[in-house]
Amino acid sequence: APQAVTEKLPKENYKSVISLANGGSWKMGKINITTIPMYNLPETEDSRQPKGRGNGYILTFGDKKIYISGDTEDIPEMRSLEDIDVAFVCMNLPYTMGVDQAASAVSEFGPEIVYPYHYRGPDGLSDVESFRTMVNERNANVEVRLRNWYPSN
Repeated sequence: APQAVTEKLPKENYKSVISLANGGSWKMGKINITTIPMYNLPETEDSRQPKGRGNGYILTFGDKKIYISGDTEDIPEMRSLEDIDVAFVCMNLPYTMGVDQAASAVSEFGPEIVYPYHYRGPDGLSDVESFRTMVNERNANVEVRLRNWYPSN
């Protein structure tokens, strides 16, 4: 977890938590964990997620790479990802990116499969069907898989 999280955890309950900064890595069994930045744009002093505070994660095991975006916007570090098999990408304004931004970024880095997640914001659920349509129009090689992460809605 990033330091912003680990420093708030009660030490007596979380003795084995590893703090990783952007660009850090850790091996847990057969899983390699690499962190990349996640942050809000534009980068301002009052950003909810300033650069360097939190992480996105790339999990590599065997020949598979999984990307978990964290609370990020459409940032260059995400767009430049390569060889991602499965991606979990957030989209809930005003905290992360909107549907258009998420679809554009996903279409560019082109994972084999993408799951939109963390798509509930203060105004309800993001339009995941529109996300699927936009991704498929821009990059037909990406399979968008929708799941009901919020079953009470």
